[in-house]
Amino acid sequence: MVGTWRGPGEGHYPTIADFGYVEELIFSHVGKPFLAMNQRTRHPQSDAPMHAEVGYLRPQPSRAIELVLAQPTGVVEIHAGSVEEKSDGVIVDLRTERVEGTRTAKPITEVRRRLEVTGDLLKVDMWMAAMGEPLTHHLSAELTRN
Repeated sequence: MVGTWRGPGEGHYPTIADFGYVEELIFSHVGKPFLAMNQRTRHPQSDAPMHAEVGYLRPQPSRAIELVLAQPTGVVEIHAGSVEEKSDGVIVDLRTERVEGTRTAKPITEVRRRLEVTGDLLKVDMWMAAMGEPLTHHLSAELTRN
């Protein structure tokens, strides 16, 4: 997973209009037994910034994994999940254990994330329960390693 990944994505949610975006996702090794993660999205036409996240993937025994993630919107996500190795890649499936927000953050109650690497292709999917809506598929992107 280490490297810089870029590609198009699309978003849907019951409370907003559908939208497209360009995602850049960087995984880097910092010398400890975890990966740093830095994510940014931009508008596909204007190139204006849309969203950003930073965090760490923390491998655990028995193919388990944790993700600690912070967003500038005032949201912090703590995930637990699993890693499944495939012959040509890996699948990381994560669900929130906790989602916390500042007083001014939008209310998010649950998030699920799935990262599937096959060679130099990374498929990213995200589901979210927020604003009174149940867990709903929200984001999907296909990124290639640069």
